[in-house]
Amino acid sequence: MAISYDLVRSVSAQLYERALKKIPEDTKEALRAAERGEHNEVARGTLRIMLQSADAAEARQHFVCSDSGVPVYFVGIGTGAQLEGDIKRAFADGFDDLVATIQPPLLAHVTNPLTNERGYKGKDMPIVTFDLIDGADYVDITCSPKALGSGRWAALEIFTFPSLETIERYVMEVILKAGSQHCPPVVIGVGIGGTFDYAAKLAKQATLRPIGTVNPEPVLAAMEDRLKEAANATGFGPMGTGGDSTAMAVHVDYASGHGFTPVAVCFNCWINRRTRARIHDSGRVEIIE
Repeated sequence: MAISYDLVRSVSAQLYERALKKIPEDTKEALRAAERGEHNEVARGTLRIMLQSADAAEARQHFVCSDSGVPVYFVGIGTGAQLEGDIKRAFADGFDDLVATIQPPLLAHVTNPLTNERGYKGKDMPIVTFDLIDGADYVDITCSPKALGSGRWAALEIFTFPSLETIERYVMEVILKAGSQHCPPVVIGVGIGGTFDYAAKLAKQATLRPIGTVNPEPVLAAMEDRLKEAANATGFGPMGTGGDSTAMAVHVDYASGHGFTPVAVCFNCWINRRTRARIHDSGRVEIIE
């Protein structure tokens, strides 16, 4: 058998809809843990409201947030997978299907940056990044819609042979500038090294790592702990209400590069939108997140 255009079209649309109506289980647990450890009474109440909102949206099949953002996909194609049809077009057509059928309706967030005209179609939309997975016989699709709250405050700076202290200082500058405008508690992704574009990709993909997993690189694991502690010490708290719960996690990744070292920082808001599925050559769809 082969992985067909029709199946990719259907699964990509379903992943986007699920991302809008259900927050990941690891995120729910992180919010519960934040509530248990929060010292600020108002912040505890805000975290409870967040959890209640998430449960209500899932039960009623409504959006957790009215800002549905725009569809963003990371797609890993197995080198042993058999593909049939226009797989890249399947993502665009799946988005069209969802726009026509989803309830409640999507707001028109796709924006032309040259004219500020808004709609449901646009150049390079949906945003899809493709990569290869050696030896796999499946297509792995992660959907992580990006909305204004978290997307606005991402940043990147290029340094020359920076120390770890310089990198961490810059990350904290970005966190402080964002304040509470990215709808905390957030997941913070940091990408170090590579090139300008690759560092940003690393940062975004770092936000997709499940909360609670330990970085396999000891230097980065220690950096994540320091940055999370520092982010929560800012006192911004959930939705800016004050308190200890500004970041649910800080995830850092790196790539080797030249002497110039890009450092990229991005955020996922408290909903932490992330859904994932694998489509196997047999036609079986495996829901991972």
